[in-house]
Order: sequence, then C-alpha cells, then structure tokens
Amino acid sequence: MHHDDPRAAVSPPFHATTIVAVRRDGVAAMAGDGQVSQGQTILKGSAKKVRRIAEGKVVAGFAGATADAFTLLERFEAKLREHRGTLQRAAVELAKDWRTDRYLRRLEAMMIVMDTEQTLLLSGTGDVVEPDEGVIAIGSGGAYASSAARALYRHTDMDAETIATTAIGIAGEICVYTNGNVVVETIGKKSS
Repeated sequence: MHHDDPRAAVSPPFHATTIVAVRRDGVAAMAGDGQVSQGQTILKGSAKKVRRIAEGKVVAGFAGATADAFTLLERFEAKLREHRGTLQRAAVELAKDWRTDRYLRRLEAMMIVMDTEQTLLLSGTGDVVEPDEGVIAIGSGGAYASSAARALYRHTDMDAETIATTAIGIAGEICVYTNGNVVVETIGKKSS
C-alpha cells in the first residue's frame, strides 16, 4: 500500500484483543478476551469488548484502539436505529462513512456484528464481509481462534457458545495478547 493511501492509517496491529463469532442452530454467540496491552505491558485484564446492542437483538465485538472502537460502536448503533434494525444495511452504511469520512478513516479498529441470521465483519477499508461458514474471528489471536472454532464447528456437535468460548481459550494459550478472561454474549434459541 502506498504511503499516501488513506487506508494505510487504518491498518494497525490489533494487539490485545481476540474476538470470535459463531452461529449455529439459530444461536449466535460472540466471545472476546479481556486483555488490554500497550506494547509488552498488560494494562487491564478484564475489558468488555463484546456487547449486546439494539435492545439485545445484535451482538457487537471490536478489536483495536478502545476509544476508536467505542466511536464505531456508537455510529453503528445510530445506523441500526436509522435503518430499523437491518443489520446488513446498517453495516454497509457505516462502512461507506468509514471509508469516506476523514475522521472515521483515522480510527484504528475492526468490528464484528451479528444477529441470529447474519454475521458481518466491518473494516476501515470500507469492507463488509460475511463469512462462508458461521465462524469468524478478529484481533491478535484471531487466526488461532478462527482455526479452533472452524475445527470445532466442522467436527463436533458443540453449540455456538461452547465453540466460541473454547476457541478463545485455545487462542489464549497461544497468543500473548489474549487472556483467559472470556466475555460471551449469546442471542437466539436452539431449535429443538
């Protein structure tokens, strides 16, 4: 990427966070660890980076600079209200703003938003990505959590919440920027 490219400002190393989202059998679960680090120093071990929004119908998780992530979360909530809770539309509209607004372009964060029907990854390059399977992860331990969650999703009958929490635990064993203080939010009900 060229140095004059405005997207270069939103390509941070997402240390100190791992978020994993899993949808299975009508249940959406998102888990995140609680570690906040600056360089090699752990500043906080119990941050809550996974939250319910839209009256509990949507779960959002973020990786990156905390203040930036909260700004994005607020903007996303506003877009959800504006588009009457339509996840895809709100995500696309936020991604457009993120790509074109000078202030938002400088934000160093990524988000996963999900309801029982859809899981979406939003990035500062204006991308809205829907995973092929019901699994996606972001952050410093994202690759580890994603690998673990995919294996559990494909080869076990574990429910969404168990897969998400187990995957974060595995990522925490490997990634020094991920700890074992797991926060998980689950929406939907398992079909009988």
